[in-house]
Amino acid sequence: MTRPAARGHRAAAMQPPSPRAAAFLAEPHLCTLTTLRPDSSPHVTAVRFTWDPAAGLARVLTVASSRKARNIAWRPDGRIAVCQVAGFRWITLEGAATASDDPARIAEGVRHYLWRYQSVPPAPPDRVVIEIAVDRILSLNL
Repeated sequence: MTRPAARGHRAAAMQPPSPRAAAFLAEPHLCTLTTLRPDSSPHVTAVRFTWDPAAGLARVLTVASSRKARNIAWRPDGRIAVCQVAGFRWITLEGAATASDDPARIAEGVRHYLWRYQSVPPAPPDRVVIEIAVDRILSLNL
């Protein structure tokens, strides 16, 4: 069941973000990623992420041993959220998540990371890419 958005908030299911929201998603802000632990309590951590509008994917590069990657492995295709905030502007991307060590998928994550953050991401040996198939976007002032 989906609840209506709170007053002043915009919820869009399966629709691309507005031009203002798309521009905000291209800005290199730090974000939070929320996953659920095995006991269903939230795990929130600061991350850098990328948005791929053509694929409808948000991506986070991390390591397989991280709590966030283990939470996703424990709950395959479970829902997670990434939220970017700057002042009174914010946007949350929600959807089903997977974590992959496939070199092609990691390379795609690296390519988007380089474009957004203008720097090379860390490359630890057990790197994985978290992919969020975004199906819900919430935002304020965008």
